[in-house]
Amino acid sequence: MAQQLLFEIGTEEIPASYIRPALAYLEQAVADKLRELGLSFGWVRSAGTPRRLTLAVDEVQEEQPTRLQEHIGPAKQAAFDANGQPTKAALGFARSKGVAVEQLQIVATAKGEYLMAVEEIKGRAAAELLPAVLEELLRGIPFPKSMRWAESKLAFARPVQWLLALYGGKVLPVAVEDLRGGDTTRGHRFLSQEPVSVRNFEDYLSKLTEKAVIADIEIRRTMVIEEVKKAVLAQAGAEAQPLLDEGLLDIVTNLVEKPHGVCGSFEEKFLALPAEVLITSMREHQKYFPVADQSGKLLPYFVAVNNNAVADRELAVSGHQRVLRARLEDAFFFFKEDTKKPLASRIDGLSGIVFQHKLGTMTEKSGRIAALTAWLADRLAPEQKADALRAAELAKADLLTAMVGEFPTLQGIIGRAYALLDGEKPAVAEAIREHYLPVRAGGELPQSLPGALVGIADRIDTIIGCFAIGERPTGSKDAFGQRRLALGLINIIRSLNLRLSLTELAQQALAAYAGKIEAKEDTLAETLTFIRLRFENDLTAAGKSQAAVEAAASVAFDDLTDCIARIEALEAMRGSETFAVLAGSFKRIANIIKDNRETAVDEALLTEAAEKELHSTCSIVAMQANPLLAQRDYAAALNAMLAMKEPVDRFFEQVMVMDENPAVRRNRLNLLTGLAALVRQVGDISRMSAEA
Repeated sequence: MAQQLLFEIGTEEIPASYIRPALAYLEQAVADKLRELGLSFGWVRSAGTPRRLTLAVDEVQEEQPTRLQEHIGPAKQAAFDANGQPTKAALGFARSKGVAVEQLQIVATAKGEYLMAVEEIKGRAAAELLPAVLEELLRGIPFPKSMRWAESKLAFARPVQWLLALYGGKVLPVAVEDLRGGDTTRGHRFLSQEPVSVRNFEDYLSKLTEKAVIADIEIRRTMVIEEVKKAVLAQAGAEAQPLLDEGLLDIVTNLVEKPHGVCGSFEEKFLALPAEVLITSMREHQKYFPVADQSGKLLPYFVAVNNNAVADRELAVSGHQRVLRARLEDAFFFFKEDTKKPLASRIDGLSGIVFQHKLGTMTEKSGRIAALTAWLADRLAPEQKADALRAAELAKADLLTAMVGEFPTLQGIIGRAYALLDGEKPAVAEAIREHYLPVRAGGELPQSLPGALVGIADRIDTIIGCFAIGERPTGSKDAFGQRRLALGLINIIRSLNLRLSLTELAQQALAAYAGKIEAKEDTLAETLTFIRLRFENDLTAAGKSQAAVEAAASVAFDDLTDCIARIEALEAMRGSETFAVLAGSFKRIANIIKDNRETAVDEALLTEAAEKELHSTCSIVAMQANPLLAQRDYAAALNAMLAMKEPVDRFFEQVMVMDENPAVRRNRLNLLTGLAALVRQVGDISRMSAEA
């Protein structure tokens, strides 16, 4: 039979952002551990609130299966004497493994014949094994920060108050420090504190619901949404709607055990603040949901989600309003002070902010960004150069505003708002905001060319500068977020299909540091390799064939848009049987030609019918493929190249490449090198032979 395992770690309030990762760890870790122990199991589930992390595993096998384990003992020569009788070595080996000497087997190994004992190991009961597993799980949760308390040596996110540990409805003797496993959980801290006994996970969820605790995170999240909407409807009417940010929903869900929404208001004068300031004040600092009308315009309302129902609703609302008002008054003051002088007047003050002690101040960085932006605009958008250059000059000016000092996440957003107030062109203002995008993986990307160009310039300046002084990402060390910056650079280029030489861009960025630093010799090559690896990892993580990505990127990576077009063409060919065989042949060609780079073929030295056929086919295919390659129609070019499959096969069947005559041998190597060079204009398809 199989039984359900239920484990709850009861704690003081755990930070909301810790809960989901901790539960994900518990689910994966328990599955790994049960597999390691040879115990089969069914559905793995979890639940959690600020005061509990809970794990449930269905149908955990009651006992490990009996297994046979083979043990190699002494060599046959040492195990038997001249009369064929077992020696002390054989007798001792048999005794140590609990078998009779007659049960020993002789097996052949790479080192010769040896004795082998087959030991029958009886499986242990799950109830004996699980206490140690649960203790290991509890101690192994990787919280961002842990603490110790009182006399306990246990490190955990917050003090652990109780443990519930059941297997098949019976208590498991789990012991962690002075805590012991039991069959009781605890209800809501304020509404129902009494312990309650449970039998299994379903009973656990039901009993906690009765005790004002919604342990299922997804159900609680749905309730948060319902409570927020209900509160808005009651206070602000049907035309109002809450702005339900997914990240805030996740946080609020794990701040409460049972949600209760209340809608409050604030003075309309605060609506004069940029919308992002209001939203940030509510969302990031107070964990309140903003409220807007049907067009998305903010209204003077907010929704707070409490952990318990308050009898005096007005009192609860007034408390939230008082706290938010203080925040908004500060923001209003900063806004009025900041707007007393134009954004452009702050540029000179950037000399007081150090970007990096070897790479200079933010004034110097802004100058490099502007120069790179101008260089990019000349190549990609000359008609928008003036807007892009102005945005580059103003891009970092809002770092000196009081508003960004108070709300660092609003850099760029505040710059945009203040630029518009100063009368800057909307395109310039938007580019100031967009140059910070994407803020995170999968985030919003610049939509305008000026914003994209400034963003590219900013990122490559930081990456190349850090590489030049030896500040390169290693393992978990990435002080300047260069991995994130490289991905942002890649995704900006990809999203707008920009035709840009990364090598020229990196060279230009490195040249901007001339006289400032002495760059390491490998700076350029290592920077480009770093960006290429991020590019490859990003594409394979998104589901692209790793072989196709490497095949294309290994031959030419300089133009990302072109590289992606070649990857897509190679991926489209993966299912072709002819292409699979051709890819295998090209792996053989790559091994044969090695470092040969010559492609000139002397037709007079072509004596075999198969090599003449291959040379003729290659010439015809080249005539067909080269115009297609020039048009970047890589799929059609690859399709034309498939005609080489049969001639290549016959060539290898009938022709000896490494002929005794050096001239003939060199001619045949050149023929194969030319063929490979043609195909390598799309990608090194030899890398796809194993996958195909």
